[in-house]
Amino acid sequence: MVSRPHSRRRAWTRTLQATQVVLLVSGGSLLALYALAQVDAARGRDQALEAFEEARSNRAIVLAQQAGPTSPVAVAASAEPAPFAYDEDPDQSLWGTTRIAAYRDSLTADVTPLGVLKIPDVDLTVPIFEGTSDLMLNRGVGWIEGTAAVDERGNLGLAGHRDGFFRVLKDVEIGDTIEVQSLDGVTRYRITEFLIVAPEDVYVLAPTDTATLTLVTCYPFYFIGEAPQRYIVKGVAES
Repeated sequence: MVSRPHSRRRAWTRTLQATQVVLLVSGGSLLALYALAQVDAARGRDQALEAFEEARSNRAIVLAQQAGPTSPVAVAASAEPAPFAYDEDPDQSLWGTTRIAAYRDSLTADVTPLGVLKIPDVDLTVPIFEGTSDLMLNRGVGWIEGTAAVDERGNLGLAGHRDGFFRVLKDVEIGDTIEVQSLDGVTRYRITEFLIVAPEDVYVLAPTDTATLTLVTCYPFYFIGEAPQRYIVKGVAES
């Protein structure tokens, strides 16, 4: 006859083994979901940037047709347009899980970017979309209505989520370069200051005579709930 203590040990061993199996399966499922989110993020960003590149090429063709066959514009447009470089996969390691899911859901929408924002020092390359709706801010960063256009002189305002693409703003520094690529070319800005303001302090978006860039996100970056402040990154275009 098997003793009762030995029977208890066998039952306890079987319980531990079952628990290990459950944990292994759960861990594998979480890793698979994370990998799927990374693949979806790369696909969505690439689709948006490809749409931007196509729009830029089409614009060059239209300008060439308007200018005439012998103009410098027509000669430049006849050449193969240089592709925009975006080799790195989007890094979502700083993102919140809710934002990753929202980004994945936004990939079903067919929208063409106004341009591309790039901050080389923090490895950020993200499409710029028109407006600041949930869809646009989940998919990329949004142009703030009423500010200068991406290809115009003035104060260009761009907004992004603190738990998404714009979480890397916590790591940028004074003097870092920011590039904004529009259909007409690239404007390079140099970061000049950081501000922490209240949501109603919209003076940071006031028009300027010089080419200025204003990046806006919620603050603190890791605040739980609706963040009470706004984090502002200001830049001035290089001459």
